[in-house]
Amino acid sequence: MSNQEAVCGGWTPYHNLMPEEKEVFAKALAGFVGVNYMPNTVSTQVVEGKNYRYKCQASLPGSEGMWDAIVEIFQPLDSDPYIYGIIRI
Repeated sequence: MSNQEAVCGGWTPYHNLMPEEKEVFAKALAGFVGVNYMPNTVSTQVVEGKNYRYKCQASLPGSEGMWDAIVEIFQPLDSDPYIYGIIRI
């Protein structure tokens, strides 16, 4: 088993984003305004759907300041992904 394979109920180690993980992030943040998030790595958890924890660099538009954040996204089995939490770290 590779370090990116998910174990049902368990979180994978953080790893570089695969194309499908980039797509989930983009869909979940479509139309999101106020803060820009640039994902660097991701950890996933298989449940009835899939949970994602993206480690991101965050910034305000027009500002030079940056901080780290975790963007938590859920991908249901039968609908679009959505953000369920954002944690400044």
